[in-house]
Amino acid sequence: MKFSVFQLSRLGGRQKNEDRMGYCYTREAGLFVLADGMGGHPQGDVAAQIALQALSSLFQREARPRLPAPSAFLGSALLSAHHQIIRYASGQGLIDTPRTTLVAGVVQSGELHWVSCGDSRLYVVRGGTLLTRTRDHSFIEAQTRGGGAPEGVNRHVLYTCLGSTLRPVFDTGGPLRLTEGDKVLLCSDGLWGSLPDEQIVHALGTQPVARAVPALVDAALQAAGERSDNVTVLAFEWETPANAGAPRSGFTETGLMSDDVFASTILAGHLDPLLEDMDEDAIERSIAEINDAIQRTKKMPP
Repeated sequence: MKFSVFQLSRLGGRQKNEDRMGYCYTREAGLFVLADGMGGHPQGDVAAQIALQALSSLFQREARPRLPAPSAFLGSALLSAHHQIIRYASGQGLIDTPRTTLVAGVVQSGELHWVSCGDSRLYVVRGGTLLTRTRDHSFIEAQTRGGGAPEGVNRHVLYTCLGSTLRPVFDTGGPLRLTEGDKVLLCSDGLWGSLPDEQIVHALGTQPVARAVPALVDAALQAAGERSDNVTVLAFEWETPANAGAPRSGFTETGLMSDDVFASTILAGHLDPLLEDMDEDAIERSIAEINDAIQRTKKMPP
């Protein structure tokens, strides 16, 4: 594999940045992940970090040096991240669960697979054309797709996420065969909520990712002003094997890596060993305990 990657996260007008992003790779597979911790619930940054670490740990364990089934991996890894967050909330005795969106892509054998839950997005741009983007799991997008009028619906209201006491709804996509110069961008809603898709596509179609990403982030912050959300973007440009021998500055080449080498920008972490032994009944019991705590809190006199 050969790719050029650039990532950037800015605080915006919020008190803290709850977005997390990172990527990891072996000789034959790459994983790119972005999570946006949700406000209105405790420790959104922790939920986002747990999600990244869960996917990275599972990728390291299963990509030896390639994944047997990338799409199946993404679906099961997302659910594992969700269960890890639930386990954390239960272990900490929280009366509400930390929550996060998640979008992730896997590149293997020149093909892109992806998964998304919430409203963090993945875009694929070829030249100046948008090939595809993920859909948001928001009420406004659901109404728009169903032909309803979205007036008065808050675009930030989601009907699913990781860490909720309900099983997350998620979408998987691919495989999409990548060609020379294709750009793949993962972002939080701080970017697409301030900039139209046309501007995002144009920037990716006309600039290297190392220039397009900072320009897009700056434009989103300026457009949103003082109330800007956190803006986080991770993007990469793909190079086909036919050109892999030509040296290009800023590109990562994995061909010389040995089978057992794993590289990652995601902060080191490991799966909770107790989680590995949890079956669905145990997970449901943890969720029930959290719901019981929430109900008890509601009944307490002010």
